Parts: sequence; C-alpha cells; structure tokens
Amino acid sequence: MKDRISRSVLLSILAVGVMTFGGVTVETSMNITFPTLINEFHIGLNVVQWITTSYLLVLSSVIPISKFLKERYTVKSLFVFSGIMFLIGLIVDATAPSFAFILLGRIIQGIGTGIALPLMFNIILDNVPVSRLGFMMGVGSLITAAASAIGPTFGGVIVNTLGWRYIFIFLIPVLLIALALGIYSIPKINQGELSKNRFDYGGFLLVVITFFGLIIGSSNISTADIISVNTLLPILIGIISLVIFIRTQSRKHQPLLNVNILKKGAYSKYLLAFFINQLIILGLAFVVPNYVQIINHSSSSVAGLILLPGAILGAIISPLSGALLDKLGAKKPILTGSGLIIISLLILTFASSHISDGMFLALYSLIMIGIGLSYGNIMTKALSFLQNEIQADGNAILTTIQQFAGAIGTVIVATIITKVDNLNLGSATIGFAVALLFLLIIMIIQFVVVLTTRDKK
Repeated sequence: MKDRISRSVLLSILAVGVMTFGGVTVETSMNITFPTLINEFHIGLNVVQWITTSYLLVLSSVIPISKFLKERYTVKSLFVFSGIMFLIGLIVDATAPSFAFILLGRIIQGIGTGIALPLMFNIILDNVPVSRLGFMMGVGSLITAAASAIGPTFGGVIVNTLGWRYIFIFLIPVLLIALALGIYSIPKINQGELSKNRFDYGGFLLVVITFFGLIIGSSNISTADIISVNTLLPILIGIISLVIFIRTQSRKHQPLLNVNILKKGAYSKYLLAFFINQLIILGLAFVVPNYVQIINHSSSSVAGLILLPGAILGAIISPLSGALLDKLGAKKPILTGSGLIIISLLILTFASSHISDGMFLALYSLIMIGIGLSYGNIMTKALSFLQNEIQADGNAILTTIQQFAGAIGTVIVATIITKVDNLNLGSATIGFAVALLFLLIIMIIQFVVVLTTRDKK
C-alpha cells in the first residue's frame, strides 16, 4: 500500500486547489469586465489594466518567498492565512465604492493566491508517493488550467446577467467551504520540521523591484515605443535588480531562494521549456480571439466558444498525461504533446491568410491537447532533477516563471502584431502570421531542448 494516497492528503490538495482555482478564475474573469468598469468608474484603459498588473506584481513577488514560508510556518497556518486574505480581498471587491478599492482587493487577493499556488504543489511533492507523483502533479495543473478555461466564460456570463460584483460574491461561499475542508484535513498530513531562519528583507525588496520593473516595462510597450524611457528604463532596472539578487543569494548560507539550482543544466532546460509552454498558451489566447473577431468578423461570443473546447480538453488531459509519466517516463508524453503543437502551429502559420473559425476550433483544440500532455509533465520532470530538500526552491522558481510568462506573453504577441501592421504591408493578416511564426519557432526550440536533455540528475 506504499503507492496509496491518504484521504487527508487528497482532501488537503482539494482544499488548497479550490483556493488556487478561485484565484485564477478571478484573474481571467476580470479581463472581461474592463469595458464595464471603464464606463462605471469613468477611467481609461491604461488605468483599468492595473487590475491585472497590480495582481500579477503581488503574485510574482510573493511566490519566490514560498520556500521560506514553507520552512518557517506550518502548512495549516499558511493555508488559513492565504484563505483569510483571499476572503478579505473578495469582500473588499464585492463592496468596492470606488476603483481604488477594487485595486486594494486585487492586491490582497494576490497575497492569498501567491501563498496558495506553490503551497498546493509543495503538499503534492511532500506527501504523494513517487509512483503517483506524475498523476497528482497533473491534477494540480488541471486545477489551474480549468480555471483559465472557465474564467472568461464565467466572467462574461456574470457581467452580462448579474453584474461584475457577483464574480466575487459567488466565490465567497466556495472559499469558506475550502477553508473548512483544509482546516479539517491539513493538520493530518506530513509537514516536515520548521526552522527559525530570518527573513531576508533586502532579498525580498530586490524581488519586488525586479518584477515591478520587468512587468511595468513590458506593459508599457502597448502604449509607448519599444525604444523609449517608459519601456526601457523599468526593464533595465528590473534586470539590474535581478542580477544583484542572483549574485547576493548565491553567496548566502540561508538564501531566500536557492538560485544555485539554476546551475543544474537539466533543471534549467526544463525551466526554459516550461516558460515557452506558458508563452504559447498566453500568445494563442490573444491571437485566436482577435483573429476571429478582426479578420473573420465573428462575434466575441464565437471567439470565446472557439477557445473553450480546447481549454477543457487540455485540462482533462493533464492528469492522464501525468499517469503516462508514471508508467512511461516524462519524455514520451512531453515530446508527443510538443509535436502536436508544432504541427498545428505549422498549419496555422502557412494558412494564416485565411483561417476559418472551424479550422481554429480544430487546431486550437489539438494544441491544447498537446499542452495537456506536456505542461504538468515538464514541471514534474524539472523537479525530478533536484534533491528533496531543494524541491521547494525549484517549485518556487517554476511557479514564478509561470506568472512572469503570463504577465508578458500577451504583450509580446500583441506587440508583434501591432508593429508589423504599422508597416502597412498590404494585408491585415501579416501581423498575425508573424506572431504565429514566432510561436512556432519558440515551440521548435522547446522540442529540441527537451529532446537533447539527458535524464540523469
């Protein structure tokens, strides 16, 4: 019975998973509310975008300290704190009298989700037998993938029927159930020994400056020239801060984050593959609905429906692909998934002058099946190259990279399309063709990286 996963572990994963699901659902749902909020609070697009930007900034700053939090506090304490923060954030947003209060609520929610997201995977890593690890990591990926799939549809329905505040109101009872479930089950699982390491405030400040600079600079690309002070200065500050953080952390006996694991070539290669996968997901989530609406003149509802089947298929495939990893190893499902994505992107790129809604539906669904086969398995395989005592560091870096890729993925693709269209080359589809070509090239790079990485630790 060594391969058996206890009920307490399953319930704990479910409780933290529901909280994570709520955080991702709100994140993707809120993008639908932008036009409504602009009209209601009399603000511009550059202001309303801070709903997403502020949330991602907090999320990206909190996740890197998850390893410190795991070593310093019990899983129950972290879970309850993150749940309470998320709950407070939901209540603030549901009752917000002004846009400033919406931002405050999103920031508080970012703290809660930033703790819960790596906590879910840490519970899996610490409590699930190796023989079932691939499957359960796939389940963890399913939770975040399903939330990303459901979020826009959920947000659109709620906004059009009840109003944007109900996005938060409906999640309050769900979160209360998750809190009760976690308080009951989490004390019964393996939590390891706690330490009394001091918090590295200087290191944390560098993390905040890094992501503030990189995310703000990337976000400014959409409203300013690439070669401009508003774009380059924040990015430069972010890069300098990142370099200082890596150099100082690598020399510390008890670092906030063990960046020396980046020297492990196999882990770093799979980290790159994970980053590329996230870019593909976010890039296509921008290309497909915009092509369908701008080029094919279809409605926003049709654009959403084209994305939904693929997103659901990818979410369902995730735990099944994890089970394949447990039986066949990681490379076969990862390379199969990457191959499906490459073939689909190749067809889309060559057919970019005229892609029907039906073709997008079929090929996007195929791409998301490929994502389902590779996404969670890349994460599991990357962590397999690390010893148990540094897997929390590896998990923190992977989850941080996931959020950072999410923050800049859309910006990169949108910038490519906009800049190419500004050249007036005679066809509105050329910008989309170049964007698809970019996604195809980085996907081929990912395939080669995984194929050429040795399985030895």
